[in-house]
Amino acid sequence: MKKHQILIAASIVVMGFVTGTAFAQAPAQTPAPTAQQAPANLTPDQKAQWDKDHPRRAEVNSRLKNQNARTDNKVANGKMSKAEGAKIHAEDHAIRKEERSDAKANGGHITKAEKKHINHQENKVSHQIKTH
Repeated sequence: MKKHQILIAASIVVMGFVTGTAFAQAPAQTPAPTAQQAPANLTPDQKAQWDKDHPRRAEVNSRLKNQNARTDNKVANGKMSKAEGAKIHAEDHAIRKEERSDAKANGGHITKAEKKHINHQENKVSHQIKTH
């Protein structure tokens, strides 16, 4: 009986040692960055890229880029005058400027409400491109 108790006690000690060693060797995990801040270990250039690539900003900017290409194609194909193309490019530029201003005010990202507002503006410009 004593031999059995000694084996159990030894097993508990060994398991405690193994478990303690595993915890001691586990790397400390840093919390994931929130949508409002870039990870602290990035350089300023990397932080600027991280902010620019925020999913809501990336979506808005991708749409603006696509609309600019559509406008350029319509002008090149003669389906839209250069003056009409310039007007649409100016509207896109104003939207992009608003997006940058919103992002600057919010630590490098835009809010869902701001994205919705910008998408509404982009929808209007997209309709103008489509109808020309």
